[in-house]
Amino acid sequence: MADLFNKLQDARGLLEKIGGMIPGFGGYLERERRREADKMLRDTIVNRYGEQLSRVSNLQTQLVSSVSGIEYVDDLQDAATRLQRFIDMVKTASYGYSGFFDAVKINEAELAKLYAFDAALLENVAKVSAAVDNIETSMGGDGLPAAIRNLVTLVTDCNTTFERRKEVLTS
Repeated sequence: MADLFNKLQDARGLLEKIGGMIPGFGGYLERERRREADKMLRDTIVNRYGEQLSRVSNLQTQLVSSVSGIEYVDDLQDAATRLQRFIDMVKTASYGYSGFFDAVKINEAELAKLYAFDAALLENVAKVSAAVDNIETSMGGDGLPAAIRNLVTLVTDCNTTFERRKEVLTS
């Protein structure tokens, strides 16, 4: 995936270039662009994981419909609940940036760390998707419990990783 920050950097207008000549204002604009890139990246994360949550919901419906799968509905619900919690955390997370006049400032290095956390979470959606695929192919088979446990573990790791993101803001 192309780096959103670089795209936003290239899209600077004339006023931003002029504003960049004012002492201190250029750094403010730079942080604002990083904030926009972070927000766009997190919106993408929410959408991609939301797609996986929809797939899990469909699998739950299939399990309820099958006599042999009903015993695994609660386990899959655990994965769905953890995934929904993760999505909600990403949606409501701090942008990782304080305003121009705020007392607490977050420097550019911290913003870059936040962006790296978010980019890693976006890359991790492929693992979650593969785990959901595995559940889908394991439906009605002996491997279903292990496939569900794998998804629960991956989603738990997503939650833990995103909670570590807060450490960047508080350190």
